[in-house]
Amino acid sequence: MSLKIDLVTKRFGSFTAVNQLSLDIPDKQIFGFLGANGAGKTTTFRMILGLIDATEGAITWEGEPINYDKTDKIGYLPEERGLYPKQTVKEQIIYLGRLRGMAKKEILEQLNQWLERFRIPDYLDKKVEELSKGNQQKIQFISAVIHNPRLLILDEPFSGLDPVNVELLKNAVLKLKEAGTTIVFSSHQMDTVEELCEYLCIMQHGKPIVHGSLKEIKRSFGKKNLFIHADFDLSYLADLQGVVSQKVTPVGCKLQIEDEEVSQRILESLQGKGFIRKFELEEPSLNDIFIEKVGESYE
Repeated sequence: MSLKIDLVTKRFGSFTAVNQLSLDIPDKQIFGFLGANGAGKTTTFRMILGLIDATEGAITWEGEPINYDKTDKIGYLPEERGLYPKQTVKEQIIYLGRLRGMAKKEILEQLNQWLERFRIPDYLDKKVEELSKGNQQKIQFISAVIHNPRLLILDEPFSGLDPVNVELLKNAVLKLKEAGTTIVFSSHQMDTVEELCEYLCIMQHGKPIVHGSLKEIKRSFGKKNLFIHADFDLSYLADLQGVVSQKVTPVGCKLQIEDEEVSQRILESLQGKGFIRKFELEEPSLNDIFIEKVGESYE
């Protein structure tokens, strides 16, 4: 059964944070939320979890509202990290695992496995305040998943992490998905969303402006990217019919074109002008779509 958000609105006084949002988030999939700060992502997560009430509309999971009876099946990594700095990693996770109804032995088994996976096996008895921000984030992630939740909500899980730790966390998210967990996360990192998500929603001012499967979103966008590396001047391509934009690079250019047919006309126009090292047509990136729909880029 999927997670359903049905015409949900949340107002804070005269300010509308989320405006008639309707989404069907598939079971056992990874769903991405995108949007600038203030778009309504965190507010939506808090309503899903029942931390704040919707002004209007309904949210259901497995056909029922989410209440305290279901919290042991849900994991949540908030954007604002909230570990106890004076506690050791072991004390912290045992406490949080016990709140989820787990036995101490089971918690320690799971914790040791996670510390090994995150390459910090000797951190069991370290105090949280002794850890780097990246390693604190790993512990916060473990606290959200120690009880093997069936629904996992991650608010900006990759922010502030170096590339190595981003990869570790991405792999952990993929393994949880393979094990049957439904995962909903927000991120400003387009490439990460593109890599992980089959479904997504781009929000702006509390409303979804794009949502659905990533493949369908790209297909319906229509435009394509064309990369050309050549030893001669390509600036004239910007004036060809069907070329939306041109970005000059040190080795050639990147064109955004209206459709595949335009690429054939461009190829014909290049014939006989010189040596072409690369001529590659690609689907639009999620960043391209985001820029056009929202007008801002988060690279």
